[in-house]
Amino acid sequence: MEKLLLLTSWLFMLTSLNGQPEGVLNCCEGDVLFLLDSSGSVSSYEHSRMLDFLSQLVLPFSLGEDQVRIGLLQVGTQPRLEFGFDAYSAQGSLQGALRGVKPLRGDTNTVEALRIAKDRVLRQGPGGGARPGLPRVLVWLTDGVKPGDVIGPMAELRQEGVTVLVVSTGHGNYQVLREVVSPPAEDHLYFVDIEDMSIILEDLRDIIVEIIRAERIQVRDVSSNAATLQWRPVLSGLPGHYEIRFGPHPTGGTGGLGGGPGTSPSTGGGRYQRLVQSSDSDTVRLTDLKADTTYTATMTPESNRQSFNTLSVTFTTHAGRLLHSFRLKDYLPLPTTFGLPPEVQSPAVVRVSEPGPTSVRVSWGPLQPEVVTSYSVEYSALPAGKLQTMTVDKRQNSTLLKNLQPDSTYLVTVGARLASGQERAMSVKVCTKEATPALSDLQLTAADGGAVRADWKGGADGLKGYWLTWEGRQAGTARRSSTYLPPSSLSTRLDDLPPSARVCVSPVYGRARGEGLCCTAPFASEGPAYGSRS
Repeated sequence: MEKLLLLTSWLFMLTSLNGQPEGVLNCCEGDVLFLLDSSGSVSSYEHSRMLDFLSQLVLPFSLGEDQVRIGLLQVGTQPRLEFGFDAYSAQGSLQGALRGVKPLRGDTNTVEALRIAKDRVLRQGPGGGARPGLPRVLVWLTDGVKPGDVIGPMAELRQEGVTVLVVSTGHGNYQVLREVVSPPAEDHLYFVDIEDMSIILEDLRDIIVEIIRAERIQVRDVSSNAATLQWRPVLSGLPGHYEIRFGPHPTGGTGGLGGGPGTSPSTGGGRYQRLVQSSDSDTVRLTDLKADTTYTATMTPESNRQSFNTLSVTFTTHAGRLLHSFRLKDYLPLPTTFGLPPEVQSPAVVRVSEPGPTSVRVSWGPLQPEVVTSYSVEYSALPAGKLQTMTVDKRQNSTLLKNLQPDSTYLVTVGARLASGQERAMSVKVCTKEATPALSDLQLTAADGGAVRADWKGGADGLKGYWLTWEGRQAGTARRSSTYLPPSSLSTRLDDLPPSARVCVSPVYGRARGEGLCCTAPFASEGPAYGSRS
């Protein structure tokens, strides 16, 4: 025991000295306020479990004035702001503060707590605690017991741009909680038993990351032949580099951003130009640009420690002082009688349809077989997947991309190879659906004491747990219950079911549920009942 205590102390000291744990999410910028139910309806054990959950939830985030800030507001008879956004800028001190939080007890005065949150903590500008121009998130952890009239105050927060998420360890007030969260409710409302909060840990963190992810790239010092890109240095302290690609916007010139080999930035030719900057960089100067031309630039942070999204921006260079040349067809109405070909437009539109876990259809237009020799379709998973290429006949305007990764984002570039030797391209982002295998079997059998035992078969990859619900009527009153079960669960005991209650079990994945099974609960005189697809 003595050695274990020494090892624990050494690890905590090491984390504090380093400032942040390994694998820190240096991805985000925003203010996150946790509203923690600390009233008399929450036991000391439940309160400590909620604090442990918060500690794990925020541990990977990088804290600071230019990154993520965390606040904690407790709900009791007299709500108390335990600490505001400017209190802690390092994980060591934040984790220590969370371990020292004590419950308030008393009534569940959530309405007063929301007033404090709105007027003081989440308010932007003078007198407020939140930073202007950055996302704000309120995460409410509650047992769902008599929260008060919170619908109005929550609506005011949402109207002011605050994203509201709710985690409930009870199963009451479903309609109220569904109404107060920011849409979509299926992503922002969680019901989970106090013992199984770890089930939703990664999902909730991913949702918060999506809300406060710092996806900003700025353009400054634009001239007729140059511009500077500036971004938030998300790779600071991590191994890796930034890859920058830029070229004429597809609708603004004959070039385009696409796959294939890049060219040197100094040549000004090719479909796009490519630059690589070190991990400690936050700017790059683009040179040898054309005057009065619209460009698209993308910046991708590359690191073997974690994944980052590709950022993009479009800008237009200033017009030059002299008109050096002109094209005759620029000054003639089309069509003309001089035999000039029409302006090539394909691909002017790229669309996606039929999305599935491993495939998606990409379509483009208009077809122009008289000037297009063939189409190329290039696609790769973001941020750094293997580039794949296929050639499509000039009379074909769609293709089905197969063998893709489920729940992934792809950058797809459709390029038209012209008879003149030029190329035109357009890029879109494509998202595949998450794989959600169905439950394969559900069986209900009578158990001792009038209970019912539910057994099912599941356990597919990516499974986060199971969502079990039952409903029925007893003495003329409708009854219903629901709960989450961990992914290791393949059975459970149900007590006090009403007669002939209908029981349903659905597998839960990262962003969706798989197809579930339902059947009617048997009694002791009945045989086993097997599920059928609902």
